Amino acid sequence: MRSARPTTLLSIGLAALALAAPAAAEPTPQWSGLDARAYAGAIPPEGNLIASVPLDPALSVTGATRAFRILYATPDQHARPAVSTAAVFVPHGAPPAGGWPVIAWAHGTVGLGDDCTPSARPRSPRDNEYLSHWLDQGYVVVGTDYVGLGTPGLMSYLNSATEAHSVIDSVRAVHQMDLPLSPKWAIVGQSQGGGAAINSAWWATKLTAGTGLDYRGVVATGTPANIERLVMEAGPDLPPQSVPPAAISYTSYIVAALREALPEIPVDSVLTPRGRELADQAETVCKTELDRQAAGTTLNELFSAPVSSLDGIGAALDGFMGTPTDGYDRPIFLGHGLRDADVPPRSSQTLYQQLIDNHQNVELHIYPDQDHSGTVLASMPDSTRFLHQLMTG
Repeated sequence: MRSARPTTLLSIGLAALALAAPAAAEPTPQWSGLDARAYAGAIPPEGNLIASVPLDPALSVTGATRAFRILYATPDQHARPAVSTAAVFVPHGAPPAGGWPVIAWAHGTVGLGDDCTPSARPRSPRDNEYLSHWLDQGYVVVGTDYVGLGTPGLMSYLNSATEAHSVIDSVRAVHQMDLPLSPKWAIVGQSQGGGAAINSAWWATKLTAGTGLDYRGVVATGTPANIERLVMEAGPDLPPQSVPPAAISYTSYIVAALREALPEIPVDSVLTPRGRELADQAETVCKTELDRQAAGTTLNELFSAPVSSLDGIGAALDGFMGTPTDGYDRPIFLGHGLRDADVPPRSSQTLYQQLIDNHQNVELHIYPDQDHSGTVLASMPDSTRFLHQLMTG
């Protein structure tokens, strides 16, 4: 029997990916006249804009004077040509000389099913305030849904490179719209999106070489890191402790994404019937409902054998969800609340130390009185100064 410590780390770490989800029933998606769930048209090279329509006003944010829903080309987790959607928010007022700089927003966990697509749903009050803040600062904001969420295929949850392509290609696409934009751009993300933002930062300059875009830096709050190490701890020998339903939901999303992206690894062979049932549900069920279905389940009940018993799983997990700790060419901002019960503060603290050890340009901001969601808004004064210096430098 393993000690209780891995269970505690696993349950906390797998709850690391939260987006403060509403308790009410999920609203019906609104596709704004651009329903790409069964898109079967031509796919141009990645980063190319395919379509743009006005976003349903009910799905916009208060800081936007105009908003759009776009479809653009980006590769999927199998390196195949694919498409993603995104929301684009334009600030009030006249653009500055040289155009508005762009922020690429990486969202947190909502689910893998098409009905969970952020650009087809209203924004939470927190995200409305947060995104409106950046608009008020004079940025155009583009928020990818990630490939497979509202488009064909399964969204590859926590897939580092795939999420990075979705984020970066959304910036390339928005520059093909009829908007006065500066080549300067940055990345901002929270929770699952914090992880996506950090990985996008590693890829940003590489994937935009020769495009004229000018990547400046990244802001990531509540960032999960080293989650692949926690997944390796999963198995039937974990103590049968009660855990929040969110920990089961996030585990199920990870399992669903892993077995789709890595068919050569028999992930189902280490799952119990309950584990397979929830992984199947995770492919379509949004976060709030999956939490309800997962209630009362313990982590050990999902597994019939240790995840570590799968041949090649260590390297596969590193490739799938690992976060680089060197090779960044622009500054990094990490923000974390000490009262964060979803992503333990040591997640950002450990990542920060890994980056420092590799001589990366990174700063860590700790917010003693903030929880996971509260850190998003509490960090705004620091992250605003951080991005302002990068954009004007």
